[in-house]
Amino acid sequence: MTNIYAVILAAGQGTRMKSKLYKVLHPVCGKPMVEHVIDQITGLHTEQIVTIVGHGAEKVKAQLGGRSAYALQEKQLGTAHAVIQAQSILEGKEGCTLVVCGDTPLIQTSTMEALIKHHEETGAKATILTARADKPDGYGRIIRGADGSVSRIVEHKDATDEERAVKEINTGTYCFDNKALFDALKNVSNDNVQGEYYLPDVIEILKAAGETISAHQTDSFDETLGVNDRVALSEAERIMRARINEQHMRAGVSIIDPLHTYIGPNVEIGPDTVIQPGTVLSGKTTIGADCVIGPNSEISDCAVGDRTVIRQSTAFNSEIGSDVNIGPFAHIRPKSAIHDEVKIGNFVEVKNAAFGKGSKASHLSYIGDAEVGTNVNIGCGSITVNYDGKNKFLTKIEDDVFIGCNSNLVAPVTVKKGAYVAAGSTITDEVPEEALAIARARQVNKENYVQKIFPKND
Repeated sequence: MTNIYAVILAAGQGTRMKSKLYKVLHPVCGKPMVEHVIDQITGLHTEQIVTIVGHGAEKVKAQLGGRSAYALQEKQLGTAHAVIQAQSILEGKEGCTLVVCGDTPLIQTSTMEALIKHHEETGAKATILTARADKPDGYGRIIRGADGSVSRIVEHKDATDEERAVKEINTGTYCFDNKALFDALKNVSNDNVQGEYYLPDVIEILKAAGETISAHQTDSFDETLGVNDRVALSEAERIMRARINEQHMRAGVSIIDPLHTYIGPNVEIGPDTVIQPGTVLSGKTTIGADCVIGPNSEISDCAVGDRTVIRQSTAFNSEIGSDVNIGPFAHIRPKSAIHDEVKIGNFVEVKNAAFGKGSKASHLSYIGDAEVGTNVNIGCGSITVNYDGKNKFLTKIEDDVFIGCNSNLVAPVTVKKGAYVAAGSTITDEVPEEALAIARARQVNKENYVQKIFPKND
């Protein structure tokens, strides 16, 4: 295969999005559109990727980093004007150049590979990716000759009734001979109503020079969807979500209700895991095998082991081991490490804390900035008092400790191995090994107190 180069058009502001966020940075399934595009192009093993930036240039660069070179289109004067900004990087190089819009997040590597293969097999100087549209209004039509070759592209507004009946449309993705592309770009005119330089004019210039123009029709119109407004964005989200869910189901994951399950593109899930409705999995989350997640759980940037159950709970930027039981209504906050066989029950919040193997906080507790050993039981309503209004402090609970209900552990403090803390205690000092700590006032009963305060009327 010849050298492959790619140009991503990502300079437009996207006024129809009606947003302060630049169009190509709008997320689809949690990932910016332009990043979806570059992910798929990366699978082609290109020699060079050039992203054309304009509005929001610095933010696009920050998102894509070193995965691309960049060329600035200071004024948005059309697609041909955008591509020619890459001239200093690509001109004169041998090979073919793929031109893809940064607002087509659904396009896949396999489709671009098929386009390039067709381009090479036909010996064309330009190849257009086309698709069949049941409702082609607004799209340029591909008009073919009797031999199947491309005669021209006709914009919808310029097409005759006969031409408008054609269902094959121009998707806006192209493959060019690189040298021919930049030679032709020099001859593109802006003699049109908008005063802009259009990339399809390159097709006409090459055809007039006697060069071969071909077209490859993809089977999937959905892949070619360009996102120009929030309606199209939601459609892209729907299609991408269905694609992701199908990939997981075919890999052995049970998704009970795919229409109401939201899984990001970088999420990994092991076989025989069951995903219940209303679940949101995002970021670089990995879920092991034989887990049950949901219903209505949100997990982001977490690593979850095997056979773990997380019901109606949230977890962020944390590690969760195997055979763990979390929820319902638990909140695992960032930098937590929940080791194997731990139970985090209903209405328990964990933050920046490690739970050793077999430990339990079964209900109504807050454990923050803590190191919890193995086989620890934390009773209902217990909290680590980690914040003095200015600084955070660490609580250490060693192995085999029992913390009674409604206990306050005022950090910095350590409860040593095998110790017991009596229910209702406020612990401010270290508890020695296997000691019983009682830190509460003795009960005093005031006889007839209520009658003195609230005397009964005769």
